Amino acid sequence: MKTKAIRNVSGAAMMSAVLAGGAHAEPTLEVLHYWTSGGESLAINVFADALNNAGGKWVDQPVAGGGGDAMNTVLRTRVIAGDPPGMTILKGPVVTEWANAGALADLENVAAAEKWDDILPPLLSDIVKVDGKYAAVPLDVHRVDWMWVNPEVLASVDGAVPTTWDEFNTLADKLLEAGITPLAHGGQPWQDATMFEVVALGLGGPDFFREALVDVNPDALRSDTMIAVFDQMRRMRGYVDDNFSGRDWNLATTMVMNGDAAMQIMGDWAKGEFLAANKTPGEDFICAPAPNKGGYILNSNSFAFFDDPNASDDAVAGRELMASLLLSEEAQIEFTLNKGSVPARLGVSREPYDICGVRSMDDIEATLASGTLVPSMAHEMATSSANRGAFLEIITEHFNSDMSSQEAVELLVEAIELAQ
Repeated sequence: MKTKAIRNVSGAAMMSAVLAGGAHAEPTLEVLHYWTSGGESLAINVFADALNNAGGKWVDQPVAGGGGDAMNTVLRTRVIAGDPPGMTILKGPVVTEWANAGALADLENVAAAEKWDDILPPLLSDIVKVDGKYAAVPLDVHRVDWMWVNPEVLASVDGAVPTTWDEFNTLADKLLEAGITPLAHGGQPWQDATMFEVVALGLGGPDFFREALVDVNPDALRSDTMIAVFDQMRRMRGYVDDNFSGRDWNLATTMVMNGDAAMQIMGDWAKGEFLAANKTPGEDFICAPAPNKGGYILNSNSFAFFDDPNASDDAVAGRELMASLLLSEEAQIEFTLNKGSVPARLGVSREPYDICGVRSMDDIEATLASGTLVPSMAHEMATSSANRGAFLEIITEHFNSDMSSQEAVELLVEAIELAQ
């Protein structure tokens, strides 16, 4: 399918003039984002500082809400009103949806100048390309299927980090008997979906994950394996504290940090919170892949630039200058160290990264080779916005009610059919 005209940001000559002092424009970029927690703020400020230090001006427009759903509502409202931001966070199939609506700027000039095809793995460049052209810039790679564990709490019950869901349940029951909350969780739909997809990978494996959460195959959605996933989610509901509803993800991370809960299932942006609090991996907290049958759930952040026919010269200059800075090795390292992720760019030294980051890099390579890397449904990498919305609705309804697993899978199939 041909993309509706993505306006080409052909500002290279103009930018040269600006930076050489031949124009009076000040490169300015308004950035709409949802990275407002401690570690996230440190991370995004890396790019703000890079732009400001290069002679540009970063205009910050944060929207609180860890999963980005609140920001996406603001984004849609602004685009409909004819007032798009200069840059925002878009991921996975959502990039294609906005590009096919004719809303995104073409980044081919910058991509060619900065040799993005040479420095990005095809896996990531393919995600952000539409009809062979860059519509967004991948920033990093996050692993979703992590467990974050307080070692002192675990030691208090003589527990070990679980490697299967049966082991997880046995440990959680033991923690409950000791009066300890086993699982820190925030009752928000995207967090419920994050836990759900981690359970789905660990019970069904990568092939099942693709069939059910990427291809949305009705047979996989109705399968005994999917019923088992909902059964495990029901069990997880008994492992969280009574005050979980509406809790932000970073507050759940703080519960593990402070010993108020033993574990959290969350992507490696949680590590950014531990590091922002000066905690040391392997000592103050444990990072361990959740049970995953050899898989790896990928989430990759990317920035997209919105096309505004009424944009000033300052705004056009700002988005081209920013695009040229995002994949610099220095920015990639500093951003990912604060964000908890690993670089999108190839060939970056592993030396600055801790044991969690190195493990993530090793497992990316292994799962790419084995074909067991899968894209995140919960974090907009795997399927359409409509399909994701159907998953979130049923998962959260099941988690917060006495709905049976059988009823949940039937409702899920119906919701996916309506979303097509």
